[in-house]
Amino acid sequence: MINKRLLVKNLLAHHGENSFYDKKRRIDISTKEGKAKFLKHVCALANSNPNNNAYILIGVEDQNNEVVGVDFFDDSRIQNLVNAYLNHPPQIIYENILFPALPPGKVVGLVTIRSLGAVCSLRKNIWKYWGGTVFIREGSISLPKDTGVVLPDINTPVVSSIELQAQNSIGLTLDGVMDFMVYRHKDLECHYKVFVEQFVVCWAGIPKTVKGITYYSRVDIEMITEQVKLFYSALDEVEIAAEENSLTITEYVRLGLGPQKKYFPFEITRLQFSNNGRYTLLSDLIFQPPKYNKKTLLHLQNTSLQLVRKVEKGVNFSPLELEELSAVPEILLLCYLNELPGVLELMEQAKDLLRPDHPKVYAAMKEALRILRKVKYNQ
Repeated sequence: MINKRLLVKNLLAHHGENSFYDKKRRIDISTKEGKAKFLKHVCALANSNPNNNAYILIGVEDQNNEVVGVDFFDDSRIQNLVNAYLNHPPQIIYENILFPALPPGKVVGLVTIRSLGAVCSLRKNIWKYWGGTVFIREGSISLPKDTGVVLPDINTPVVSSIELQAQNSIGLTLDGVMDFMVYRHKDLECHYKVFVEQFVVCWAGIPKTVKGITYYSRVDIEMITEQVKLFYSALDEVEIAAEENSLTITEYVRLGLGPQKKYFPFEITRLQFSNNGRYTLLSDLIFQPPKYNKKTLLHLQNTSLQLVRKVEKGVNFSPLELEELSAVPEILLLCYLNELPGVLELMEQAKDLLRPDHPKVYAAMKEALRILRKVKYNQ
């Protein structure tokens, strides 16, 4: 079983970017350009590694290999994106790898790419890349190839060696459990469970029991054996059910106008562990957004726009305005879910403006955008 943090360290320590490994400061698959660039690298790495895994590290500075991290990314549907745009799409997994020195909520994204052994190409046009284009790695660059594509098999020995050096140990697992339960989350209720005698999963949060069901807030869930962060949210309520061979996470989001708020079931994520050292992660979006009068929402959207403009101008807020500002992310989320135009652009703009002086509202805006991304991706 591979310790993914060790794998990341080995890649960074011993290898520059090459035909089986790439690194990025960040990726953005919310835009056509970002999707196209990501798909280009996935396609090229798959074609250059027909018989072994290839990797993309996200959250690493290109020049000096400094691990700076990126926001936790919990969308298991990234395979759908690859399937939609690539012929002979590789199997792809995006995992959030914990590095203790990073701030809370920051991780290194590890994209593992496994080729089907056939030539991978773009299925349709996207951004400036034409459908039918084949990409392949030449050194550290992903380049288009017109004709005569032959899949090389030169990286299998070195990748196998790197993965072997990253094998987990009992010591690393115990250290991980102690770090999670004793040091990082000593102020929270913590639990752990061993699945099929191989996978150790820890979770922590603040419990609350309602009608016999325990919900958690400030939730952090990690698979210690592989150093993979499975779930992280400082805002939502989560129900966790551990069975013999599976872990089920049900996420709820709290929405509503004014004091009339309630929890809505949002997404169910199920991890199924197998005796062969593998696990599957499946997610099902079950969210049914609340509906409100559009005239009321339009008024609230205009008020939110005025508050965002004040942030942009650096105007000092009164206590009442600060309270109104804290509600802006949720109001704009409801406006989007009720199909008001121009909301997403306003949220993206507001997020950047809020970051320097209003960190709590900024965090809430990021959470609202995460919900929107999942809803949009599911549609």
